[in-house]
Amino acid sequence: MGQLSERSAGAAWEHLRRLPVWLPPALVTLAVTVTGLGSAQLWRDELATWSAATRSPGDLARLAGTIDAATGPYYLLMHLWTGVFGDSTIALRVPAVLAMTVAAGLLAVLGARLVDRRGGLFAGLLFAVLPGTSRYGQEARPYALATMLAVLATLLLVSALRRPSWARWAGYAAAVAALGLIHLIALTLLAAHALVVLVAWWRGPTPAGIVTPAQPDAARDRRVWRWLVAVLPVALLAGPLLVKARTQQSRQLNWVHLARLDDLTALPGGVAQSSVVGGLLLGVAALGAARLGRRALLPVSAVLLPVLLLFAAGAVVPLWVPRYLVFVVPFACLLAGAALAAVAAPAALVVVVLAGLLGLPDQAALRRTHEWPRSAPVDYAGAARVIADGQRPGDAVVYSPRHSWLFLDLGIEYHLSDPPRDVLVTEDEVRRGDLWAAECPQPAPCLAGTTRVWLVVSGRHAEPLAAVPDAKGDALRRDFTVAQVWQRPGLTVALLTSRPDR
Repeated sequence: MGQLSERSAGAAWEHLRRLPVWLPPALVTLAVTVTGLGSAQLWRDELATWSAATRSPGDLARLAGTIDAATGPYYLLMHLWTGVFGDSTIALRVPAVLAMTVAAGLLAVLGARLVDRRGGLFAGLLFAVLPGTSRYGQEARPYALATMLAVLATLLLVSALRRPSWARWAGYAAAVAALGLIHLIALTLLAAHALVVLVAWWRGPTPAGIVTPAQPDAARDRRVWRWLVAVLPVALLAGPLLVKARTQQSRQLNWVHLARLDDLTALPGGVAQSSVVGGLLLGVAALGAARLGRRALLPVSAVLLPVLLLFAAGAVVPLWVPRYLVFVVPFACLLAGAALAAVAAPAALVVVVLAGLLGLPDQAALRRTHEWPRSAPVDYAGAARVIADGQRPGDAVVYSPRHSWLFLDLGIEYHLSDPPRDVLVTEDEVRRGDLWAAECPQPAPCLAGTTRVWLVVSGRHAEPLAAVPDAKGDALRRDFTVAQVWQRPGLTVALLTSRPDR
């Protein structure tokens, strides 16, 4: 049996080595990420994407000025995308699928440049089977695009350092500028790029394959200056965005805590979306770094420097969110690919398959829900079906809480073509340039004349009216009674009818 398995792995390797190095990782990534693409319903962050992407450019500008400047360029890109392909769950997620697919192919090419063909191929294949690649490749958020651009920018940097030309540096400049506009925190990758450029300038030819034959000092100096010129556009474009986002940080990230040391130990599992697979990746990557020695400078710094910079900042300002660092995963895979390239091809393929098998439970779980923890899903679609099945003309809907990151109103509205009248709204989120609508400060007059109200409350409540606080709850309890209650994962829906003595 073992010999048969070894022969099968050997035959598989023979087929792989005949293909372009980028093709197998790209195809595997595409196959994995499209599997179950629409199974998990949009979660809260994706609902924010949908709300923003379906607004006009002017409304998007107002939103960026109010709360979400850092994600504004991504929202504009998604606005253009949804204008062509629609806003179904699959349509919203396809850009992330394509970005992860391209990232896997580019990673294989980068690995072939820095290590060898086998190292690049195994790096790309390992990246393809990670649960984190599926998780963020199936999410309508900017992390997959940031991952793709991080690998692209690094590949273009290597190309520009090896064979300098203004065209190559211009390509690098464009990639870095796009990276900054899509994901500001991904610009911490520039610390690694700067280190590599400085080392290449200081030491001249290096065994990393980055700098080719020895160059005069003047030529080496030009590389430094060209890199500085190349990063100037990102400073001009992302600088104002960063300043604006900094003023919104306390509101945008009010749910984030200061970073602690144990957050670092949890990071591999967080970005890989599996503790066991993250641990395996970290261990194999460490072996690859040891094998490469000085040649590991670029991938090691591309992993460590963004992590350390964000951790240092997050210890002072609440910024530490593991998914913000997803863009470093390909570089950890590159190191792991270098380790796998040192062993027999069948054994390396077994490691890749093992990583895929170990991640299967998490792969299945993330296709059920994108919420975290996955044991606490929020069934917006189920709650919307309850309302759709019992809705009558003239019905109203009330949400509690309204100003919550759960986005109860967006979740219900996304799944209902004709939702009940949102009776308490005085100004919707689009007009406010916000992600939340404004409600009547005195709910009772706004509820006057309404005989049936659908109440949607976060959490499971046997008595949903008791869960509504403040004046809203007082008005509902005084004028309405509960006719029926439905509980769905993460949500409670109640049909309220007006009291006879109202």
